[in-house]
Amino acid sequence: MSGLFRLRRQQPVLPEAITLEIAGREQRIVLRGNPQARRYILRVPSDGGAPVLTVPKGGTLATAREFAQRQRGWLAGRLGERPEAVPFAEGGVIPLRGAAHRIIAAGGLRGLVRAEPARELEEDSEAVGRLLVPGATEHIARKLTDWLKREARRDLERAVAQHAAALGRTPTALTLRDTRSRWGSCTADGRLSFSWRLVLAPPSILDYVAAHEVAHLAEMNHGPRFWAHCRRLAPHTEEARDWLKREGGRLHLYG
Repeated sequence: MSGLFRLRRQQPVLPEAITLEIAGREQRIVLRGNPQARRYILRVPSDGGAPVLTVPKGGTLATAREFAQRQRGWLAGRLGERPEAVPFAEGGVIPLRGAAHRIIAAGGLRGLVRAEPARELEEDSEAVGRLLVPGATEHIARKLTDWLKREARRDLERAVAQHAAALGRTPTALTLRDTRSRWGSCTADGRLSFSWRLVLAPPSILDYVAAHEVAHLAEMNHGPRFWAHCRRLAPHTEEARDWLKREGGRLHLYG
């Protein structure tokens, strides 16, 4: 058989991450190959996750490492500016439906978590509500997380029912997850899934995400008809989308 055969260059297999020394300590940097990217891009997620370095088609590990090395100064500054994670522990302040609440160990062996709104405080005092968590302090994180998930389910079930009725559709199931990649999803058979962390956001944000996924019950795409349904169900769609882009990542700092 005559003729020339041109061998297609294989995209090199990249490791999941590399490690660099940043400001005196080792920093993990996640590598993500993207055949559509035209250049190396380094970003620092606002949710506290590891920095991500996008590697374009034809990129190599050596070049990716060199690029990251050149960005060490910028990376150190961005990591220093990033807010720290807030654990679910005594004294921590977290948002609940968009309002700041301080976690208080209520003591006792039994009982339910209770949320108290901010009281009338003296001028210049910090106006925060309280989350009273019963039981031993070492169980605060688990008890508070379980309670927040129950509250999220209650809020989402109410919002989904309202929007589904307005659209004339019926979801087949509603589940909660803790994903970083999306706030909600809808399958072809009508199963809706949401991040429980939406209960930390202002109510209008949770309402928009519920409306967004319910709209998928009618249109399994993001075409004009879908957005028409979404905006009819949630007229505040644009404001909510902007909020999620600016502030959504911070919801993953808690817990």
